[in-house]
Amino acid sequence: MEAAPRKIIHIDMDAFYAAVEQRDHPHYRNKPIIVGGKPDSRGVVATCSYEARQFGVRSAMPSAHAYRLCPQAIFVKPRFDVYREASEIIRGIFARYCERFEPLSLDEAYLDVSDSELYQGSATLLAKHIKQEIRRQTELVASAGISYNKFLAKIASDLGKPDGLYLITPEQGPAFVENLAIGKFHGIGRATEQKMYDLGIVTGKDLKQLPLAELQRHFGKAGQHYYNIARGIDPRQVNSNRARKSVGIETTFDHDIADLSTILRYLQDLLEKALIRLAEKDMTAYTLTVKIKYQNFVQITRGRTLAEPISNSPNTRLLLTELLKNTGIGTAKVRLLGVTLSGLENGDKRLGQYRQMDLFDLG
Repeated sequence: MEAAPRKIIHIDMDAFYAAVEQRDHPHYRNKPIIVGGKPDSRGVVATCSYEARQFGVRSAMPSAHAYRLCPQAIFVKPRFDVYREASEIIRGIFARYCERFEPLSLDEAYLDVSDSELYQGSATLLAKHIKQEIRRQTELVASAGISYNKFLAKIASDLGKPDGLYLITPEQGPAFVENLAIGKFHGIGRATEQKMYDLGIVTGKDLKQLPLAELQRHFGKAGQHYYNIARGIDPRQVNSNRARKSVGIETTFDHDIADLSTILRYLQDLLEKALIRLAEKDMTAYTLTVKIKYQNFVQITRGRTLAEPISNSPNTRLLLTELLKNTGIGTAKVRLLGVTLSGLENGDKRLGQYRQMDLFDLG
């Protein structure tokens, strides 16, 4: 007898940090709000309100660029302690309605409600009720995606934002994926997207045409995942006890670079973005690793473990310079740079608050 399809909900808070600021400061409502570094600093955007997104502002964008796009925006320093308090209330709501839920960050989570009998076993009605409870208890808005696996639930939660509620049934799944643009696939970044474009893969239907062996040849271990999701298949379980091991960010350049100061600037930007992700997960890191891939595809990594949690302090920026020594930087062109934070621990609120003040107050 074939097993019944799973029922997975993905809850994603809409513009979470900015929404908290607009909730707590009524004069911010209906105005473009950017949570992150000051526009005259080297900081980055943690998130922004939908009013700011209309001008092209996006998360992880340099604050100076965001200011050029939307000079009338109000820049707000993050208050991670307040965001954590709201997140704890939201997770408490999940726990009342679902035994298995997997937080991904302060503002999103997967819920497995396959065995729930609430609302006659309707995952859609349950998701609607959870959204209403979140709004009632926090005055914040969530979007929900419902489907039979994590990949499609995540995609569904992005549809109809803000305040979205979208269902993709098992019958709809394969055709939905076939018509989906590769750039909309969760987990496919810009570099992989461009590589797929170069292979003639523009939609899920195109991806489905490639044999597994060819996908593995081009994308290594990820080839199996791409083969599955092209068919609407994602066997990953909702893991309530998942322990994250690292947070990494990398970028592939359109044109290879060689200038040391330019390379350092990119590494500092990547570090800032990685620290934002770490803060969203309420964690600290003790090991910093840089990844360098040269024009000839030779790849090296250099890392250092510190006694104190890594922050975006002057000492950490000096460490980036130290890690570049004896790597060949300056003698060969670079096509890819990456920064990984590992040695993770749950964040202490006092240290986390200090660290984020340092991160977003860069002059």
